Amino acid sequence: MQLNFHTYREIRQQPEMWLKAYELVCSRKAEIKAFLDRYISQGYTIVLTGAGTSAYIGDALEVALYNTSFAGCRSIATTDIITSAEMYFNKQSKVLLVSFARSGNSPESVGTINLVNKVAGQVAHIFITCNEQGELAKMAAASPENTLLMLLPKETNDLSLAMTSSYSTMLLTCSMIANIDSIEAHGDYLRTMAENTAKAIDKYEGAIQAIASRPFKRAVFLGTGELQGIAEESRLKLQELTDGAVMCAFDSFLGFRHGPKAVIDKDTLLVYLLSENPAVQRYEYDLIRQIRANNDIVGYVAISQTEPKIEADYFDLNVILGAPTDEHLYYSCVSYVVASQLLGMFKSIDMGLSPDAPSVSGNISRVVEGVIIYED
Repeated sequence: MQLNFHTYREIRQQPEMWLKAYELVCSRKAEIKAFLDRYISQGYTIVLTGAGTSAYIGDALEVALYNTSFAGCRSIATTDIITSAEMYFNKQSKVLLVSFARSGNSPESVGTINLVNKVAGQVAHIFITCNEQGELAKMAAASPENTLLMLLPKETNDLSLAMTSSYSTMLLTCSMIANIDSIEAHGDYLRTMAENTAKAIDKYEGAIQAIASRPFKRAVFLGTGELQGIAEESRLKLQELTDGAVMCAFDSFLGFRHGPKAVIDKDTLLVYLLSENPAVQRYEYDLIRQIRANNDIVGYVAISQTEPKIEADYFDLNVILGAPTDEHLYYSCVSYVVASQLLGMFKSIDMGLSPDAPSVSGNISRVVEGVIIYED
């Protein structure tokens, strides 16, 4: 399938960008390891930060990196730090602030860095960004003594409104940094994951387009653990690419039972991001069976690494990604978002919008506008 949209190209290029990022991280292993050793050995708290999609990177990685050098990291959005920095930091704080930013120009990104430098006692920075001309890249050049700049391939600086390859490549890059000690040993896994994701795009994009053509007005994305963070981003992709015409929600499988399930109506599409952990699957399958028995909705989509051990007719579409096992949560979770990106893009086209610039009202823009950072 060939579509003349930046969004389409940027979704499809992701496996290639992941491998470029891997080569970049490997080429800088000694530098990255020395930087981390310097601050982690001193007990610095690792804080993952960004706004919107960039914040959701941290929400997924806070869970996914539990058995890496970033274990115990916290995800705090820049939009929370800007308004309430003193709730999170004080002069006794030692902080390694990992900032995610596609452009590096949003007011909250720059404002958060300046504010944490002011409020916290000791601060070091990792900037993971896609724009060599952005403010974060310039700030890194001005303070190299305590800043590690990870400038990603220029193609990841998405031209479209929605963050796609920027999101996944920043997430994967942080995961690789957290595994820097053994990064070479992960090469085969990452290459297989990228290859299988590219094949999945080719195999399923027509079926995803068919689901997008169904008349749903609501969509719910469910995931467990690190996949709840991916569900959070998936929810946003569909909502922003449809200019808010499709209202979207996300939750964990168990959390969804406690009230949020009320959102389901006849106009709803449900998207399940399925775990590969058998202990987790028991809870996910229970909810899937209950919802199917009690609801008549527009459709059910499952996204999984391998074929689920549940009746196949519970889903209208099962996107099987084929990444090797669940061994590396910190890598494999990123491939789940690709199907949701395609769903959002095809729904945008189905509604007569341009996925590159879907906001007819102008309510959202590629770089957030109108935010004033108050210094006092």
